[in-house]
Amino acid sequence: MERRPSTGSRALREPARTASERWILRRERWPMAARKVTVIGLGAMGAGIAHRLIESSFAVTVHNRTGAKALPLAEAGATVAPCAAEAVRDADVVLLSLGDEEAVEQVLFGDAVKGLRAGTVVVDTSTVSPAYARDAEERLAALGCPRIEACLIGNPAMARAGELRVLGSGERRTFEQVGDVLSAMGAREPLYLGATGRAGAMKLAFNLILGAQTAALGEALALTASAGLDRELVLTAITRSGWGSPVLNFRAELMRTRGYEPAGFRARLMAKDLRLAVETAAEAGLTLPVTAEAGRRFGEVVAAGRGDADAAVVCELDRRPAGADAG
Repeated sequence: MERRPSTGSRALREPARTASERWILRRERWPMAARKVTVIGLGAMGAGIAHRLIESSFAVTVHNRTGAKALPLAEAGATVAPCAAEAVRDADVVLLSLGDEEAVEQVLFGDAVKGLRAGTVVVDTSTVSPAYARDAEERLAALGCPRIEACLIGNPAMARAGELRVLGSGERRTFEQVGDVLSAMGAREPLYLGATGRAGAMKLAFNLILGAQTAALGEALALTASAGLDRELVLTAITRSGWGSPVLNFRAELMRTRGYEPAGFRARLMAKDLRLAVETAAEAGLTLPVTAEAGRRFGEVVAAGRGDADAAVVCELDRRPAGADAG
């Protein structure tokens, strides 16, 4: 005979809730049990995330190699640590927002590991190769510290508002363990992708599309300018057509105003990410010729001294053949 569900069943007493809603309820029930989260790397994204975590009632400690960047967060209520090792010493979760693998090596493995205690979860939002992610996971595991890689989709304003899209990979149990931190950063429930390396591959896939689109938009402006068309007219036509998108329109506005600083996504990081995408594909026996060419163009931006400007600055490259008459 079919059993009827108990009227005391949890499923009947409590409706299904998102991870964010569950965390809000948990914080209301145990308001003094604030988890200690350390954020290392206070660039535009890292600073936005740290502000969001403070507003979400986490006990936040921050560290940045350029100390002045920590001052606004100190005013917002964060504890500022003088070095990475000190910053992580009492943390339940350490969140990294660093520019590249070299920075992760220097800050995490060169300093922070001196203060990490076993059981601390490292959430790495830095864009690194899948191979490096797996290596970092192994080295942290040897210290008793699980690692989650978090692919963040969005810009600094979205980070500050907690509206990022968060995609993560690593051990599932660890991913769920830091679900409260990940949920605080995103507008939707974090999406689990599986084994380590997958979130990194996904981030590189997003960024190669962004890089190719941005470089192509710059070429479209060069072509239309050669025909005597006004830049603002062209960008208005593109962004108000089916070719427009939130991401493309964001870069189009920067190109329209020529307002490339402060950067939403620095050109040097774009060049790095496109290089990582090409190298990761090569390890799998694949070629990415469009991505490789876009990466070369962003490399030219960096070589021209504009690496810290937004990636949209690629539209300002001189597109005449070498040796062509400027007149």
